[in-house]
Amino acid sequence: MPAIPEEPLLAPNPDRFCMFPIQYPQIWEMYKKAEASFWTAEEVDLSQDLRHWDSLTDGERHFITHVLAFFAASDGIVLENLAARFTKEVQAAEARAFYGFQIAIENIHSEMYSLLLETYIKDSTEKNHLFRAVDTIPCVAKKAQWALRWIDATDSFAERLVAFACVEGIFFSGSFCSIFWLKKRGLMPGLTFSNELISRDEGLHCDFACLLYSLLRKKLTEERVKEIVREAVDIEREFVCDALPCALVGMNGELMSQYIEFVADRLLGALGCGKVYDVQNPFDWMELISLQGKTNFFEKRVGDYQKASVMSSLNGNGGAHEAVAVATAITRHLEIDIVQLQTAGAAGAPPPMSCLNVYVGLSHNVYVFLIQKLSNAF
Repeated sequence: MPAIPEEPLLAPNPDRFCMFPIQYPQIWEMYKKAEASFWTAEEVDLSQDLRHWDSLTDGERHFITHVLAFFAASDGIVLENLAARFTKEVQAAEARAFYGFQIAIENIHSEMYSLLLETYIKDSTEKNHLFRAVDTIPCVAKKAQWALRWIDATDSFAERLVAFACVEGIFFSGSFCSIFWLKKRGLMPGLTFSNELISRDEGLHCDFACLLYSLLRKKLTEERVKEIVREAVDIEREFVCDALPCALVGMNGELMSQYIEFVADRLLGALGCGKVYDVQNPFDWMELISLQGKTNFFEKRVGDYQKASVMSSLNGNGGAHEAVAVATAITRHLEIDIVQLQTAGAAGAPPPMSCLNVYVGLSHNVYVFLIQKLSNAF
């Protein structure tokens, strides 16, 4: 009898070229959720942002430009890792499908951040400085070098998987938080809407890394996982303190450091490890804003489908297709969120607010739209 491969996810698989039959339902659900969340940079309206940008203080602009400079380069690093390592190593067709979609959406993230810098920064010298942040801004370079080192590393797949979960779960956390802080103040609607979309995507990518890790037979010791996470936290804290040289209203380096530690503990829990920092979330508004982001996403989609109905009305059942498309997307997210809530509860870490509130809070026009389309079709 042939020996059972040590890691089925990484074992040579002659069936990897055909999607069905599904071998890993959990991975497939992740792929379908990524598929349902697809968006493009053209969907983000930046027309109001420049007026708000000019009203920000120098400290606020310094912080945001550092954040955007890191983001503009970071997605390229994640792409490099996916293309050079992970898509070649992972053999499960469902996981390869997810990575293929992740590559596409990371390109959109990179385009979006480049558009933001292009819109806000008018001085060509400063713009070039920010686009080359991995070489020109030390605190950004340090984060980039830490991430890049794992691409060519000879470390195990498990170690590199945890490291890139840290890149997407910890290195991005402070930056996402800072932009949500602008949303809380009603500023920069284009930037903050794109941040909702991108933070949702990166959260899904981080969850996917944790899911793959849970499926590995040979996991790291808890101490090794914590060692990798601590390294990422230390680098992110340094970045935040450098990017945020002075306290802003409701935001400072100490609070941001605590938030990063809180996020790190949450990631450790998802990786099956105990907490290191045991701190509370200092920004309670982050939970509410992140949930509202899902509502905004679906309402934006309704607007898109309404525009598309001009063409689809030429077909007899076009309205039904549109309504079903929106309803399917909402239902799929709802079902998966329920599973995630149940999993969190079983692990003793219930979220502060049910994801169901997002769907209950969908505005009336979503339901009116669905009913109208379905009734017109029959």
